[in-house]
Amino acid sequence: MTEAPPIDLNNIPKHIALIMDGNGRWAKNQGQHRLFGHAAGVESVKDIIKTSRELGVTYLTLYAFSTENWSRPSEEVEGLMNLLVEAISNEVDEMHANNVRLLTIGNIKGLPGNCYESLCKAMDRTKNNTALTLVLALNYSGRQEIINASLRAHELMQQSKISPEELTEETFASLLQTKEIPDPELLIRTSGECRISNFLLWQLSYTELLFTDTHWPDFRRDEFIDAIAQYQKRERRFGKVSEQIKQPNE
Repeated sequence: MTEAPPIDLNNIPKHIALIMDGNGRWAKNQGQHRLFGHAAGVESVKDIIKTSRELGVTYLTLYAFSTENWSRPSEEVEGLMNLLVEAISNEVDEMHANNVRLLTIGNIKGLPGNCYESLCKAMDRTKNNTALTLVLALNYSGRQEIINASLRAHELMQQSKISPEELTEETFASLLQTKEIPDPELLIRTSGECRISNFLLWQLSYTELLFTDTHWPDFRRDEFIDAIAQYQKRERRFGKVSEQIKQPNE
């Protein structure tokens, strides 16, 4: 593996989102059960959180469990839930010591009771931390989030709290679970899959997408820094032309 390229520390994405894919395939390549890959993936999570904090990333969102993941074999789902509880219990002290705040998006009340309780305790413990906000997407669906926001907007209109004319993009965004979180500048998906899989469908409108063949358990500091280096080579135009970006005052 080659050494990660140098990056501009003044151009670090404020918010990076990650689809952590490939744990099962990595385990299969090792001749192991899928849960072995998920356990190995926890070490990558720890490494990326540490690197994000060191580089000055402010928000890191990890797609940990989608609503579609409930359709996986029950043994794997149960193992994932137990792994989640264990990881939170083992890491909350270090997260707190490193000034990392934990948030969640998704229907966490739909998780097993021990998972829900562990998450709530960890979020309460770290709620005042400011260096890095770690957002776990758990039992999450981007489509459902948009539906829920639409229902809430309809309710507010029925109550005459907003008018149809006041339902702007900004107003709608304020009804999403990510209302206090800036949209990601960079989305990384590991393991060679090139889709976003019902993740942050509203929030990714202008996000730079980067797909890597590396399986998640092998995705560590150098791969993360390389992804940021690739991001820094891109020109984010937001509908404008290159000349407007390069010469904004002309």
